[in-house]
Amino acid sequence: MDPVRNPFAPGAGQRPPELAGRDKELGAFDVVLERVARGRPERSLVLTGLRGVGKTVLLGELRSMAVKRGWGAGKIEARPEAGLRRPLSAALHRAIRDLAVRHRAPDRVESVLGVLKAFALRANPDDAKLRDRWQPGIDVPAAQGRADSGDIEIDLVELFTEVAELAQDVGTGVALLIDEMQDVPPDDISALCAACHELSQSGAPLVVVGAGLPHLPAVLSASKSYSERLFRYVRIDRLSREDADRAVLAPVEREEAGIAEEALDALFDASGGYPYFIQAYGKAAWDAAPADPITPLDVAVAAPEADAELAVGFFGSRYERATPAEREYLRSMAELTDGKDAGVNTAQVAEQLGRKPSSLSPARDSLIKKGLVYSAERGQIAFTVPHFGRFLLGRED
Repeated sequence: MDPVRNPFAPGAGQRPPELAGRDKELGAFDVVLERVARGRPERSLVLTGLRGVGKTVLLGELRSMAVKRGWGAGKIEARPEAGLRRPLSAALHRAIRDLAVRHRAPDRVESVLGVLKAFALRANPDDAKLRDRWQPGIDVPAAQGRADSGDIEIDLVELFTEVAELAQDVGTGVALLIDEMQDVPPDDISALCAACHELSQSGAPLVVVGAGLPHLPAVLSASKSYSERLFRYVRIDRLSREDADRAVLAPVEREEAGIAEEALDALFDASGGYPYFIQAYGKAAWDAAPADPITPLDVAVAAPEADAELAVGFFGSRYERATPAEREYLRSMAELTDGKDAGVNTAQVAEQLGRKPSSLSPARDSLIKKGLVYSAERGQIAFTVPHFGRFLLGRED
């Protein structure tokens, strides 16, 4: 079949040709937008799930929904060991520009931009030389005495209030979307929760939408106990068989091609219903098919090629970040779960390796920080990447 017409799109954060199985989440966010537009109180939103389930894609879709409603919207990706001020400043600058198009008072917009610049400049160390100081690229003078105290919690509340009031001026709202939210530094995540709490009490039209790994709720709860009530948590999981079939059939049929029912069975077995894998195996099956329709044999021929590509780009790139001690820990997890996507007791890992649990804590904690494993509950550990155990057992080290 013509590879130029191949509709499948495996890629990090790349929107699939058919966004199947997410109607519930999209509908819920539409309700949030409408409630805020009517001045109703609404909680911020947190999406959690394993890698490859489409959290980043969904965040992008939610941002598009907000923009279509006339909201200001900005999106960032948190990074370990990186503060929140600089990326947050860039995201809110984008949101303010969205609002400025509709605002009739340029002086008011410039006033808020001045507060944003004051907030952003506090990202510079106090002892930084002038030539080394970062400039946020906001072409107005920095405000004085607003969002510039250096206390991230105080400054975030003041900044969010200013931006929300600007949105209120034009009868709309602001959406701040944060990907990889579990990587926000502890002090910043605490400040973010506090700011959301303050704004929710005042009914300000600013909504934070976070996305992260399954242990993100535990990270937020450790930061602020009230975070359990502050956010609405939505678990993003693999697709059902019906939705997985739709993710394959819809783009294939739009290209006026076909796929056998048995081939759909084979694709679902190979992908496990995970959106990223559906795209990877679907693309390989299309390219391998000599003629229309795609058959089970085409899927069987394509699977090793898709596996090889995933082994390098999806699994291998993560595995290479692990140290030898961490790889030993990961291998033990894979053996204990027989390569399945299941959690394992940390005491079992220690027993398997013939070590004391305390001696393995550094490796486990480092793997958590690198985003390779997560601990949803005390004493349990699991892979953040679907099929990672299967990949490890298939490696020839």
